[in-house]
Amino acid sequence: MQDHFAQYPSLKGKTVLVTGGASGIGAEIVEAFAAQGAKVGFIDFDRETSEALCARLGAAVSWAHADLRDIEALRAAISALRARIGPAQVLVNNAARDDRHDWRDVTPEYWDERMDGNLRHMFFAIQAVAPDMIAAGGGSIINMGSNSWWEAVGNFPAYATAKGAVHGLTRTMARDLGQHRIRINTVVPGWIMTERQKTLWATPEALEKHRQDQCLPDLIEPVYVARMVLFLASDDAAMCTASNFMVEAGSI
Repeated sequence: MQDHFAQYPSLKGKTVLVTGGASGIGAEIVEAFAAQGAKVGFIDFDRETSEALCARLGAAVSWAHADLRDIEALRAAISALRARIGPAQVLVNNAARDDRHDWRDVTPEYWDERMDGNLRHMFFAIQAVAPDMIAAGGGSIINMGSNSWWEAVGNFPAYATAKGAVHGLTRTMARDLGQHRIRINTVVPGWIMTERQKTLWATPEALEKHRQDQCLPDLIEPVYVARMVLFLASDDAAMCTASNFMVEAGSI
C-alpha cells in the first residue's frame, strides 16, 4: 500500500518526535515518517513493544522510555532524544488511552489521572519543543483529537472531556506560536481499527452500527491517520494551522 501513497520531499531529514509511538496509531505514524526519510524519535512506556518497533525499523528510529503522566520523565525523554537525533522540527502529540468508565464510578483521583494521561502531557511536550522550533524559524505540531465528543459517544466522560480540550489547546497555542511560523493542528480520528480496538470493543454488532454511522462503508485502518499527519507535518500544509482535520469516514 505504501507504494501508492505520496512522498513529501520536505520531510526528508526532518527530526520528528512522536508520543505514544510504540503501538497502534502511534506506531503507524512512526513508520510513516521513517519511510519519508525523517529522523524519528518516539516516547513510550512499553519497553518490549518499543524495542521491537526499533528493531524492525532500524537506525532511522530512536526510542526513549517515559510515563507521560510524569512531566519530569517526559522532559527527560525529550532531552534524551534531542541529544540523539537533534531538536524536534515536528511534534506529534499522539499518546492517549480511551479506557471506558461509568460516570457513577469516577473519583477525583481517577479524573485527574485521565487528564494527565490524555491532555496534560500535550501542553508540556509543546512547551519543551517550542524554543527549538522558534530558534529554527518554524515547525509543525499535530495534536491527536477524537471523534468521541463530536459524536456524543458515552461511556468515557473523562476521556471525551480531555479530547474536547485538545481543540482548545491547539487553537490557543496556534495563536501564541504562529508569529514564529509554528503551525499547530488537530487530527480527528474516527473509530480506527487498531489491535487494541479489535481486541477490546470491535464486536460484530458494534462494527455494523458504526458502518451505518459513517458515510463511507469501509472501516478505517491506522495508516490513513498517519497519512494525514504526514501532510500536516510537510511543507505542503504551510498555510494550515489552528484547524481540525478529520479522518472519520464521515461519521461526524
